[in-house]
Parts: sequence; C-alpha cells; structure tokens
Amino acid sequence: MTAAAPAPAPAADARRPTSEGLARRLGAFDATMIVMGGIIGAGIFTNPSVVARQLRSPGFMMSAWAIGGLIALIGAFVYAELAALKPEVGGQYAYLRDAYHPIVAFLYGWTLLLVVQTGGMAAAAIIFGHYFVELSGIAIAPGFIAAVTLAVLTLVNCLGVKSGSNVQSALMLTKLAVIAMLVGVGWIMLGPASQAARVVAVGAGNTAAASNQAIGLATAMVPVLFAFGGWQTASFVSGEMKEPRRDLPRGLLFGVIGVIVLYLAVSYVCLRALGPAGLAATDTPASAVMRLALGERGARLIALGIAISTVGFLSQSILTAPRVYFAMARDGVFFKAVGWLDPRTQAPVVAIVLQGVWAAAIAFSGHYDRILNYVEAIDVLFFGLTGASLIVFRRREARAAALGGAKDDRIRTPLHPLTTVLFVVATWAISVTTVVRYPADAGIGVGVLAVGAIVYWLWAGKRTVRGSKGQST
Repeated sequence: MTAAAPAPAPAADARRPTSEGLARRLGAFDATMIVMGGIIGAGIFTNPSVVARQLRSPGFMMSAWAIGGLIALIGAFVYAELAALKPEVGGQYAYLRDAYHPIVAFLYGWTLLLVVQTGGMAAAAIIFGHYFVELSGIAIAPGFIAAVTLAVLTLVNCLGVKSGSNVQSALMLTKLAVIAMLVGVGWIMLGPASQAARVVAVGAGNTAAASNQAIGLATAMVPVLFAFGGWQTASFVSGEMKEPRRDLPRGLLFGVIGVIVLYLAVSYVCLRALGPAGLAATDTPASAVMRLALGERGARLIALGIAISTVGFLSQSILTAPRVYFAMARDGVFFKAVGWLDPRTQAPVVAIVLQGVWAAAIAFSGHYDRILNYVEAIDVLFFGLTGASLIVFRRREARAAALGGAKDDRIRTPLHPLTTVLFVVATWAISVTTVVRYPADAGIGVGVLAVGAIVYWLWAGKRTVRGSKGQST
C-alpha cells in the first residue's frame, strides 16, 4: 500500500458530501440509534435467567451486568477514539487494515460476510418468523416469513442510507418503548418476590466457596459480554456520517451508556419480581414478569415486543455490514461489482443484496445456529485485535510527535493503555473460553480463516498481475 496523504482537518472532512462516493447523511442521533440497535436484540429478554443460573447471589448477578457494562463502556471509548482517528468507510475493517496488514482486515470481512453477520441475520429472521406464526396464528413456514422480512429490509436499505437509518431508528424507538413497558409494569404492578424464595437462593449461595462464586462470575461474564456486543458495527457507516469525527464517537458513548442503563433496569426488575430462584428456573424471564402482572395478555404483548426487537436488530445488521464488503471491493480484494454504487441513492446496492441473499440461504439451510458456533471465538478475536489497534496507532502517533508532528484534539480513551489492555484481555478471554468449551467448532472456525487466507492471496495475486500489465503498456 502507498503511504496515505495527510489527513484533512476535521472541519474540512465534515464538509465533504461523500466518502468513496457514499452519501454523508447521518448525524449523531442516527449513530446513537444504530449503536443501540446493534446491541439490543432478543437477548435482553432472556439473558438475565442465563446469568442467574451461574450466580445464586442477587448482588453477584447485578455485579455481572455492571462489570459487563463497564467493559462495554471502555470498548466504546476505544472505538470512539478510533472513529475520530480514522473516520473511514468500513470502520473496523479500516482499523485492522491500517494497523496490521490488509490480510487481517480481509479475513475479518470474509468471516463477517460468510458466517458472522449473515448467520446472525439468519437466526434473527427465523426467530421473527416463529414469533410471527405464533402471534398471527397463520399456518405458514417461519422460513418463508424470514425470507420475506430479509427481502423487505434489503429493499429499504437499497433506497439509500437515510432510508435504512430512518427505519432502523423507528424500530429502535419502538424497542425502547417495549423495554420501558417491561420495566414499568414489573416495577409498578409487581412487588418483590417472596422472602422464602430469596432465603433459599441466597442460603444456597452462602454455602458455596468463594472460589466457586468467582468461577460462577467468570462463567456468567461470557453471556453478559455477548449481550453487550454489537455496538462496534456502527463504525461501518463512518463514511456516511456528516461529521464522523464528532458524531460517531458521541453515538458510541451515548448509545452504550443508554444500553447499560436499560440492561441494569431489566435485570433488576426481573430479579425483583421473580427472585433469584425463580429467575434461574425460567427460560423466558421477560414473559414470566409480564404474565405475573397481566396474565396471558401480558405474555403475548411482550412476545410482540420481542418480535419487533428482533426485526430491529436485523434492520441494523442489513444497514451497517455491507459497507465492509464495499470497502473490500474498493481495496481490490473482492469482486469489483460489490464496490458499485447506485448513482441515484449512492448506496452500495450490490453489497446489500449479496448479504441479504446469502443470509436467506443460511436461513433456509437450517444450520445457522451451528454455523455461528464455528466462528464465535474468531469473531471475538478480531474484536480484541481492533482494540489493540489503538495501541498501535498511539505508538505511531508518539513517534510522529517526536519528529515534530502535530497532535490533534480528538476524543481519547481514559487511562489508556490500562483500560485498552483490559478491554482486549476481556474479549480474548471470551475467545479462549469458547475454544475450550467447543474445540471442534473452533477448529472449523480456524478452517474458515485458512480458506479466507487462500482466497486473499488469490485476489492479491490478481491485483498484482493487473498492476504489472498496466505498467508495461
């Protein structure tokens, strides 16, 4: 790669109408909704019970969510600084490319398209299909509903980034209303769970050794940190932010802080209404709370809310990830057509459609859950690598400053490098835990990476040959 030209001043960058041809039409509110939409799916309505099964003490349960929120906030600061430092198309893809080597970024985009993003989209679409059939009573295959939902949201995003963002924001605001309903109903209409249930649960916890509590907390952190994941995808749309150095960092911080508050509120209400034992005994804590408060009508109401939340998560995925495949194509390591922009909407239509078609194929295959297991450890590995890229950029910046380079006034991660290292270690700990628990699946994930490496060198070889021919003519 050739050396990059000096970065323009933030104000000049903000005034540019496009980046790589993409339209800059998103503001701080859009960024905040995209961040929150990438985190909040169906998990918040079920994960409190997963954590409760690992920890018997209410204090430890809430501590797990608080620690997870703190780590997510540190991550948000890291990504906010990266976004201010490199407000480029593809976000995380660009950070990995410029910090390490283009092959690292390619492998990230490769797994994102092949399994990570599309597998998650397929799972969300199928979940929505099941809820739709259950709530409507219509005898229709959930897979068909999933395909139609994917097609509609893909079409909406092909109409332009603002069109996709408006739909995403509307769905996110609806999700916020659903969560507010759950918290309000659980707090106002239900008193604390019976004291007997609390005594049994806490008593059982007191008999466990402190080391077991620590192990339980560490185990519970895996689903907690996964529940807080997803906000990083907002970086993909850096090239379509009006003022990316200002608005994307704000969106990351405001969005993550908002989700921390919501998650703590939902977890506390579920714990208060059901008690530790009751929370651990159910697979659907949100439905259990609403059923206690409003009967079956309440359970159906929250089921509708979960369905909407799932579609919102799906909408955010379709909006953000195609910008990575677009950036790969523009870098010459993917099909050239994927880098095409619609001249009217300035949207990467081919990239959006490619993702939607592949997600539908995974949904119809019926193996999306297994596919996701294959690459969980790999996905989190890239998450940690991205955090570590800030250390790389800071060192380069320090060397440049020593040679007389200017130092900008962008947002900076507090207590760096301590907090940055903490974030990286936390994410890689999840990766290691996943490998230990599912070694066969992790092995297949490594295989996916190996195939990706071969594909990259084939693309890089084609690009080199083309460049040589161009120079000889």
